[in-house]
Amino acid sequence: MSRPPTFTPPPCARTRVLRTERGDFAVLDAAPPAGAHSTALLLPGYTGSKEDFIAMLEPLADAGFRVLSVDGRGQYESEGTGRQESYSQGELARDVLAQAAAVDDVGPGGIHLLGHSLGGQIARAAVLLDAGPFRSLTLMSSGPAEITTDQQKKAQLLGDALARWTMAEVWEAMRALDPPEDADTGGGEDLRRRWMRHDPAQLIATGAQLSAEPDRVAELAALPLPVHVVSGESDDVWPVPLLDDMARRLGAPHTVIEGAEHSPNTARPLETAAALASFWRGL
Repeated sequence: MSRPPTFTPPPCARTRVLRTERGDFAVLDAAPPAGAHSTALLLPGYTGSKEDFIAMLEPLADAGFRVLSVDGRGQYESEGTGRQESYSQGELARDVLAQAAAVDDVGPGGIHLLGHSLGGQIARAAVLLDAGPFRSLTLMSSGPAEITTDQQKKAQLLGDALARWTMAEVWEAMRALDPPEDADTGGGEDLRRRWMRHDPAQLIATGAQLSAEPDRVAELAALPLPVHVVSGESDDVWPVPLLDDMARRLGAPHTVIEGAEHSPNTARPLETAAALASFWRGL
């Protein structure tokens, strides 16, 4: 099962601003005790933020990796634009390339790019624009094309609500539909504060992207870039057999995290971090 992320970073991490040629991005930057073997750049999913990876920062840093988890444009503590057109997938992918270019002290192993859910499709778009900055790509609970029909309906409902209501009104409606003990929206003040700081234009635009994403697996498979597929045992956004088939088409390993669903990073962070570190070290 998924559980809400904590918003308190471990001692090895600090919240800072990553300044790039495409603007400033809020990041959690975790450093290993000694010099970094390589750097991991982590992209959160739809409605998420850099805090979705907090529980993995310390184990990954202890394994020798520097880790930067990023609020994308319009997510939580990274400034938004209020314009849906600025959140096209191409624009968000170029942001990722700018983030990679702005990271210093990468380490000899290069940059490992990871995207969870929506973040995975943005990461895929980034490497299809330019795979040069990256040593590998990990797609975590992120499928080959559009989300399931049921999830498309939810994204459409959310987009319609955001077009008519305030963020506070939508938050209260989500709480009414999904009681805090049962939903990722949760009841905590940290989660509410994060929701209130998202740019609704970003949520509308990226929700529509998730519902219309084309299958670009063949394009990705043609790149000379190692790929890793990670998922939970079940997933209601992209069914696990679909992720299995995607991994087969990519010639990539598929690591299934026992006891996790759509967010292994929050449900089983230690096991997920161990799987990531094993893949990265193997390169």
